[in-house]
Amino acid sequence: MATDTASGAERLHALDAVRGFALVLGIFFHATMSFLPSEGPTWMISDPQRSTPFAVAFFTLHIFRMTTFFVIAGFFARMLFHRRGLAGFARDRGKRIALPLVASWLPVFVLIVGATIAGTLIQYDGAPPFRPPPADPNPPPLPFPLTHLWFLYLLVILYVLSLAGRTAIVAVDRNEALRGLVDRWLALLVRGGVAPLLLALPLALALPGYSRWMMWMGVPTPDSSLIPNLPAFAEFATAFVFGWMLQRQPDLLGAIQRWWPVHLAAALALTIALLAQAGLVATTATNLPGVDRQLFAANYAFAAWTWSFAFIGLAMQFMSGFSAWRRYLADASYWLYLIHLPLVILLQGLVARFDAPPEFKYALILLVAFPLMLASYQTMVRYTWLGAILNGRRQPRTGARIPATSASGQEPA
Repeated sequence: MATDTASGAERLHALDAVRGFALVLGIFFHATMSFLPSEGPTWMISDPQRSTPFAVAFFTLHIFRMTTFFVIAGFFARMLFHRRGLAGFARDRGKRIALPLVASWLPVFVLIVGATIAGTLIQYDGAPPFRPPPADPNPPPLPFPLTHLWFLYLLVILYVLSLAGRTAIVAVDRNEALRGLVDRWLALLVRGGVAPLLLALPLALALPGYSRWMMWMGVPTPDSSLIPNLPAFAEFATAFVFGWMLQRQPDLLGAIQRWWPVHLAAALALTIALLAQAGLVATTATNLPGVDRQLFAANYAFAAWTWSFAFIGLAMQFMSGFSAWRRYLADASYWLYLIHLPLVILLQGLVARFDAPPEFKYALILLVAFPLMLASYQTMVRYTWLGAILNGRRQPRTGARIPATSASGQEPA
């Protein structure tokens, strides 16, 4: 861990913030979905009032949010592994990732189904139009409704694969010549500001050939099968491995910080180009064949990585110091993300009855949901056995700051 402390513990405050914001943005993201201008149903609740700005927000957030999360997950995973060893790593990840996945899936699934039924009944005064879901002509292998908890399932897979891969690499690269070469090339690419180009390749190659790719929806969410789809696995595994390798040279975070204006400008330009090509109406169609499809995939993959680098760089630039509210949000974000979806769906059904601007409805959903969720975290989780599972045991503050290094090792990364 010498490299971690040498790079400055304060830097990890920024990464904690990035991870927390990536999860909390998921709540804002899902809350937009009932208001998307769309061709056909795209969500459990369809509000009669729609908003083009929400379509832009949804599209943009979906480009980079989970890629960024998995970069931070890989970074913290390697840190935890070298701090606690293989056995300690396995115990910690089993407790904080695998156990919440297994224990929460059934109640969360039941609540999502119940919230969808209740929200629909509320919206239509107990008499919703009956629209049987169309049969899937090309169902995924081993179908299973992982819901929004898919990220925990994929994390477990990536933990196992990364440890197996590391064991194999250590066995054949005893003098670390290969790892040293990779480190030097990674440093060259990151410091030169061109790493997003290379990192975009796996997704750019995987997307066009995926028959179930709904292009407007971006990276296909791996939430409906126990076998992650190829584009999602390619993107998020690449992000995880990059985060793992980045932790070998944490000083490279400084280079990401320096390049954030360039990466942000590129991300904005690419997003505008993608929206110009895809349009501002959400669709589940698998459209744009041929060269246009290849171009869209390449631009989308590059946008995912420029956004991720910009997001991390901005956090390094402006959030490297300790902030009590950001730290609290980072602590609470795991719980908030686990529980938010049934509540958001129910509130979407409730506000769908109102004849009001979609922006007002959206704000109302968030203004009701966040206080309820934060209250549940403070009273039911933060200093309880639930909090000990999710974030590590925590005592009420006595005025002393919690070092970022120790906190990061306890987070669900």
